Amino acid sequence: MVGNVLITGGASGLGRATAVAVAKAGGRPLVVDRNEPDGGIEHVRADLADRGQAERAVRELAERAGGLDGVVTAAGVDACGRLDEVPAGEWERVIAVNLLGTAAVVRAALPYLRRSGGKVVTVASTLGVRAVGDATAYCASKFGVVGFTRALAAELAGQVGVTLLIPGGMRTAFFDGRPERYRPGPDARLNQPEDVAAAIVFALGQPRGCEVRELVVCASTETSWP
Repeated sequence: MVGNVLITGGASGLGRATAVAVAKAGGRPLVVDRNEPDGGIEHVRADLADRGQAERAVRELAERAGGLDGVVTAAGVDACGRLDEVPAGEWERVIAVNLLGTAAVVRAALPYLRRSGGKVVTVASTLGVRAVGDATAYCASKFGVVGFTRALAAELAGQVGVTLLIPGGMRTAFFDGRPERYRPGPDARLNQPEDVAAAIVFALGQPRGCEVRELVVCASTETSWP
């Protein structure tokens, strides 16, 4: 059993697929998102760029559910373009949501996870281990998630399980609204988010004391890995 699992970004994309997978595994998904998820999933709306909102959402859902057994930080945004072309506010929002929002959610969840001996799965990216141009904000945020998670695993060893997920591109709305040059081409092979969500549930479902420390899940022809 995966238990009560808080999922950021759970209204769409990988987060939504994870919420569905948690429910199918017998768990209770609890979603934090700016948007309301469909299907009647328990949720609190919050902007993860605002630390206060993120912390309140975590506490509200945890208290409502009677504790947390897992946290999945699937929320993420991007701002494509050269450093001097992306407005500073948009650039900084990527860091605020992807990195600082991840830290805020995990920090707020720790008292509950320590009590349950639960698990955290952070969602980085293959662009958190390989840098490309026109993606300074995203790469900075996801490289930060990689470092944060590896340090967190050392810090919480024996208390809370920590898994770093490094996914490649997925068939979600993440690429919608971008200029054509920043979207996957028509022949791009991308993973289905449901397949990546299955890997997340696998990590969450390991017995206490057994941890999947890092997972790379990408299409076999993923150009950003290795």
